[in-house]
Amino acid sequence: MTPRPSGLPSPRSPSRPGVPGTENQPPLSYCASRFRTVRRPTIEVRVGSVGVGGNNPIRLQSMTTSDTQDIAATVRQSIALAEVGCEIVRITAPNVQAARCLREIRSQFTAAGFAAVPLVADIHFLPQAAMEAVEHVEKVRVNPGNYADKKKFAVREYSDADYEAELRRLHDAFSPLVLRCKELGRALRIGTNHGSLSDRIMNRYGDTPLGMVESALEFLRIAESHGFRQSILSMKASNPKVMIEAYRLLVDRMQGEDMRYPLHLGVTEAGDGEDGRIKSAIGIGSLLLDGLGDTIRVSLTEDSVYEIPVARAIAEKAMSLWGEPESGGPAGDDGVDPYHFARRETAALDLGPSCLTGPEQPPRVIVRTQAADLPSLASKLASIKVEDTPIEGILIAIESPAALADAIRALASPPPAAFIVLELAEPVGIADLTPLSTPLRTVLLRRFRAQDGSLLHEWAALARLRGWVLACDAAPPDLTALAPALRELKDHDLIFTWSGSPAESAPGAPRSAHSLGSYRALAGELRAAGLRAPIWIRATAANAVRGDNSFLSKLIEASWIAGGLLCDGIGDLISVETEADASRSLRLSYNILQGAGARISKTEFVACPSCGRTLFDLQTTTQRIRAQTGHLKGVKIAIMGCIVNGPGEMADADFGYVGGAPGKINLYVGKQCVQFNIPQTEADARLIALIRERGKWIEPAVARA
Repeated sequence: MTPRPSGLPSPRSPSRPGVPGTENQPPLSYCASRFRTVRRPTIEVRVGSVGVGGNNPIRLQSMTTSDTQDIAATVRQSIALAEVGCEIVRITAPNVQAARCLREIRSQFTAAGFAAVPLVADIHFLPQAAMEAVEHVEKVRVNPGNYADKKKFAVREYSDADYEAELRRLHDAFSPLVLRCKELGRALRIGTNHGSLSDRIMNRYGDTPLGMVESALEFLRIAESHGFRQSILSMKASNPKVMIEAYRLLVDRMQGEDMRYPLHLGVTEAGDGEDGRIKSAIGIGSLLLDGLGDTIRVSLTEDSVYEIPVARAIAEKAMSLWGEPESGGPAGDDGVDPYHFARRETAALDLGPSCLTGPEQPPRVIVRTQAADLPSLASKLASIKVEDTPIEGILIAIESPAALADAIRALASPPPAAFIVLELAEPVGIADLTPLSTPLRTVLLRRFRAQDGSLLHEWAALARLRGWVLACDAAPPDLTALAPALRELKDHDLIFTWSGSPAESAPGAPRSAHSLGSYRALAGELRAAGLRAPIWIRATAANAVRGDNSFLSKLIEASWIAGGLLCDGIGDLISVETEADASRSLRLSYNILQGAGARISKTEFVACPSCGRTLFDLQTTTQRIRAQTGHLKGVKIAIMGCIVNGPGEMADADFGYVGGAPGKINLYVGKQCVQFNIPQTEADARLIALIRERGKWIEPAVARA
C-alpha cells in the first residue's frame, strides 16, 4: 500500500454494533446524560472577535440571499441581519469573482459599524474560491462532499489502495486552505450535508449518518495533521432523524479520538412557515437538550431576518438549563439506541373504530377541550380540512363529581372522535363512575403515586370490567415503586404518560432536568418492568422548559418533547395541551408528527433557505408549488435553488424542482434528472404532468366535488 502523507492520521473504524472490527471498542457515549442537560465541553474557536464553544453562549447565525457580486445588496442584508441579533453572517462564494467581492463587503460592513460581526464564506466545489475568500473574511465553510470531489453518483468498488490514494488527493487539495487559515488566524467550518456526500463516501459507507461523519472526519484529520485546531463541525440534513443521529455519532467518534471541537447545529432545507420552524426545533432542540451544540442556524425558506427570532427563542430555552454540573435526577437505561432509529415495541391497543395503537400503527392525536365546548366542536372542525388530520381522541378534565355529571350529559351526542379521555382529579372516586356511559371507547386518565399500588389495582379492575382503558399519569420514580403491581396487571388496556414537571418527576432533580428526559426515564421504567404498553406524549404547561404564552414558544416546546421523543422511537399518542384552540392544537400535533417523520398527513416539501447561488425566487416558487400540490398526501417534493445539494437531498424525495440555469429548471424523479433546462414559465405544469405520469397525482378535493 502506498504510504500516507506525513502526519496524516489513519481513519479509525466506527465503534458501532454490526460494524466489522469494532467489537472491542468502548460502549457508545455521546452525552453526559440523556435525562438532563449537561453541556458538552469544547475548545473555544474564535471567529473574528466572536467566541464559539467553550464558555460562550449559543451563537446565532444566518445567511444572506443576495447575489454576492451585488455588493450593495449583500451589505444591506448583512446589516439587516446584524441589527436583529445575528452574531455571525454567512455569504456564499460560488466562484472566485464572488469571493473577491468579499473584500469590499467586509470593508463596507465594517464602515457601517459592524466590525465586531464576523463574516463567513460559504464554499462549494472550488478550492480556488476558498483561497481567495480566506483573505477577506473571518471564517470559511467548506462542504467536504464537494470541496475536492464532483458528485456523479458513480458506483464503484474502492480497494484499500484506491481509498488511500483518494485520501492523499484530499490532503493535497485541502492543506493549502488549512495552512492559510492558520497563518491568518481564520476559523474553518467543516460542514457535511446529507445531500452532497462524495461518491467515495457513498460507495464505502452509503447514504448514512456514518457516511456523513466519516466525510467530516477525513477533513478534520487533515486539519489536525497541520496542528490547526480552529475548526467547527456540522452534520446537516433535511430529515431531523438523520441529522440527530449524525451529530450524536460525530460526537461519539470525536470523543474516541480526543477531539473537542464545537458544533454548528441546523436542519437544512427545513422549509417555511410552521413546518420549517417545527423541523428546526425538533432537530436543533433534541441535540441542545442533550448538551450538544454551540452555534445554530434555523434555515427557513423566508427572508433571513425571520430566522433570528426563532433561533434566539430556541437558544434561550436551552441555555436556561445550563449551570454548574449537578448530580441527581433520573438515570439508567431508556432502552434507546441513539444512533439507529427503531420504534419502541408496544402492545396493540384498540381505541375505537380504525384507531389502533401498537406495531405498524401511527401515533394517535388527542385534543384537549371542555365538556361545554363539545357541541360546538363538530361544527368548528367542519370548517377545516380534517380528512387526513382527524381528532382521534378528545381529552376532558373532570375536577369533581358534578363536572363528571356535566360531561356525561355533553357526551350523549357522540363527539367527532374515536375515543374520549376523562382526566379525573383525585376527588372523583370509583363510585362516581357508576352512571358513566359514553358512545365512544373511554379512557380514564388518573394520577398515581409511589404508594398507590392497591389503588392502581382497583382502578385497573374497574376499567377492565367496564371495557375501558386506564391511562396512568405517573412520574418515572413512582413507576419504580409501582412495578410489582404493574407486573401483575401486565399490558392489557393500559397507557402510560407523565404531565408534570421534571422537578416533580424526581425529587431533588437539578434544574438541568427536562421533560424529554422524564419521558425517556418513563420508557426505561416500563422496559425494566417488562411492559410494552403505549406511551402518550403530553405537551403541557407544567413540562415546558421555559414556557410563555406566545405561539412560537408553544410550537418549540411541543416540538422538543414530542418531536424529540418520536425521533427516538418513543410515543404512541400525542397531545399539545398548551394550545387552547382545538383546531390549532390539532394542526400543530399533525405538523409535529410530519416533521418527525412519524405520520404523514400531507405533501412533504424539502425546500432550501435560499442564498446567493439560488437561480429563482424560492419563497414564491415554494408557495406556488405548495398551492398546487399540497394535497398529495405521502408525496415528497424537493424544491432546490441550485444544484449544490439538489440531487443528494432528493435521494428520498419522489420529485425534484431544481434551478439548473437562470430562468431554467431541471426536474428530477428521485436522484435522476429526467427533464433538463425547462423554461421556468412551463416548469410548474411540467412538474404536475410528471407527477401524473408516475401515478402519484390525485385531484384536489374541491375539484373532485
